[in-house]
Amino acid sequence: MSPTEPSSETREQSPRKGPLSFLSGALTSGLIAWLAFGLSRRLVFYFAAHPPHFSSAIAQNIAITLKTLLVGLSFLATFSSGFIALGLGLLFLRSLFTGADGDPA
Repeated sequence: MSPTEPSSETREQSPRKGPLSFLSGALTSGLIAWLAFGLSRRLVFYFAAHPPHFSSAIAQNIAITLKTLLVGLSFLATFSSGFIALGLGLLFLRSLFTGADGDPA
């Protein structure tokens, strides 16, 4: 056994995650997704109301590229957090209906 691998004693002593841990993670991630969605909506409304006006075509292209990246990243954060919240919520429900000797994997 290498020194980086945990021994069987360490694995047996580590506490297992319970339903409350899954629920708090799902609620936290859901809150982050809701906040990220609000930010995404505000960014879309702001950029729709304030289109970039530059005389240079290169500056115009850079502004549009940055606007697209910001909106895309904000919606990516919304989707990622929402998907994590969904997964943790399903794991919470699963942990309620399975016994203590259920396989966590």
